[in-house]
Amino acid sequence: MKRIFIFTVFSALLALAARASTTLPIEGTIVKPTDPAILYVGRISFANPERPRFTYPGTQIIAHFNGTSVRLWAKPKSGYFMAQVDDAAPFKVALTGEQDSVVTIAAALPQGDHLLRLMYIIEGYDLKPDFRGLVLDAGARLLPPPPLPDRRIEFIGNSITCGYGNESTCANDPFEYATENHYLTYAQLTARALGAVAHVVARSGIGVYRSYGGPREGTPENVMTTEYEYTNLYDHSEPWDFSRFTPHVVCINLGTNDLSTNNYDVHRLRDAYRQLLRQVRGHYPEARIVFLCGSMLSGKELDIARTTLNAVVDEANRRGDSRVHRFDFTPQNGDLGFGASWHPSRAQHRRMADELTPFLRHLMAWNE
Repeated sequence: MKRIFIFTVFSALLALAARASTTLPIEGTIVKPTDPAILYVGRISFANPERPRFTYPGTQIIAHFNGTSVRLWAKPKSGYFMAQVDDAAPFKVALTGEQDSVVTIAAALPQGDHLLRLMYIIEGYDLKPDFRGLVLDAGARLLPPPPLPDRRIEFIGNSITCGYGNESTCANDPFEYATENHYLTYAQLTARALGAVAHVVARSGIGVYRSYGGPREGTPENVMTTEYEYTNLYDHSEPWDFSRFTPHVVCINLGTNDLSTNNYDVHRLRDAYRQLLRQVRGHYPEARIVFLCGSMLSGKELDIARTTLNAVVDEANRRGDSRVHRFDFTPQNGDLGFGASWHPSRAQHRRMADELTPFLRHLMAWNE
């Protein structure tokens, strides 16, 4: 009973501390982003190594430190992170003020060594966040980071993969950063269940050949076949270095936006899927590639999506690429509620993860 009480108090202190923001000057030991003991996961630009930039949800910053406290230093209005210290429950951290740039993640920790995990949980292409360092107790330091899992997944997707509105409980709610939480999506739930590390390339509204509401001819300037080659969204100044992360399996969950309004071109959609498959296969010759379908489509559009994906996968298999696969999520019907703008609820994401996890476990022979 005493152990449970201590852990509960510890978790409460972490959550309370995360609400406290400060501005400069900063007191304590400042750990710069260039410190080799910081572990990064995701597509991050180090063009300015003192201020690494990122826009995709799922970007992670991991650090092993000693002392009794840790603070995050980032650009003001960077948005939302999920934080976890040691084995305490994860909690949300916000950098939403115009001036606030330093947020306390944990204070009054037991003296000793601790593990911090931070995950960026929203889409940052409007906010343009950057990471400026960590602040520890005076005299404290980082320790060697833990190894990343050996299993590696890349998720390519749209608003479903981002977690659009999954913390909302009303289908009529609009998009808000405050209700988007990628940590709670099928992608991250699946990765954690499989003991894998995930890279994420996803944005709300993006399509394979046309983004949401785009013309029948397509929107080549901002579709996944364009954005996939770059480190940050809507920034084509820095091509992504694909050697920095080589997944064992790539899960592609697109098509909902291409088919979202009744002026789509199925032939263009199929050609764009073929192009994306060539891109992914060109970068990852040995990876398994899984085309996912669901869970927001229904009726005619769901049939088109499934038929199109089946054709693309069948073509690849006939050409001799047996490492391309298909998987269908159960379409949502409201029994688990809806998130904002009729997106999957938190419970729906859990169902999706419960479906995808055993499929990938069997496909990759990733036994417990």
